[in-house]
Amino acid sequence: MPPGWSTRSLTPCSIISPDQVRTGCVRQDDDIARLILINGPPGVGKSTIARRYLDGHPLTLLIEIDDLRVSLGGWVKHEESKLLARRLALALAGAHLVAGHDVVVPQFLGRTDFIDALKAATSTVGSSFSHIVLMDDVTAMVERFEHRRRQLTASGLAHPQAEVAETDVRAVVAEAVDRLEQMAVVRTDMRVVDMSRELWRPLRSGPDRP
Repeated sequence: MPPGWSTRSLTPCSIISPDQVRTGCVRQDDDIARLILINGPPGVGKSTIARRYLDGHPLTLLIEIDDLRVSLGGWVKHEESKLLARRLALALAGAHLVAGHDVVVPQFLGRTDFIDALKAATSTVGSSFSHIVLMDDVTAMVERFEHRRRQLTASGLAHPQAEVAETDVRAVVAEAVDRLEQMAVVRTDMRVVDMSRELWRPLRSGPDRP
């Protein structure tokens, strides 16, 4: 985890164990559907953890905002595709929560507006909201991001990761860490998981790391 997170920005109670994410122990009431936002810098493993949560929680909906965006015609040339994808994510989340099922959203969010929108969506339907932030060593995140981007490029499909120049990847990841650190100072709903811990090494070294 980047230096300073556990001492400068976060209180000890803000840090949860990896098992709490995998097994869903963050839930306070098993009868209430919840939305889990898995935040974190690019390459930290958000989608991997989200899919593992799905394995133990049938009918949970995984909402990948980038997948929604690339499903829009001409998304590459239209900047508004980003906003439309987020609106679609909110609509899908609300409908699934109303049906009584969990929703998981793995997405880096360095600003609070969409986080607040997700949280408001849960309040509207009487569901709970969990905001989990994954953190890791910057070099490890850069390597995983670059690996995933090479996989997507090899597939021949257009993908949002291509919008980040290869020379800018480290700076983008470092900026994401800084934004989340600043956010942690003012938000009390962020729970941090240190992905560099020994328990997480099998997830960090897999070939399909997002």
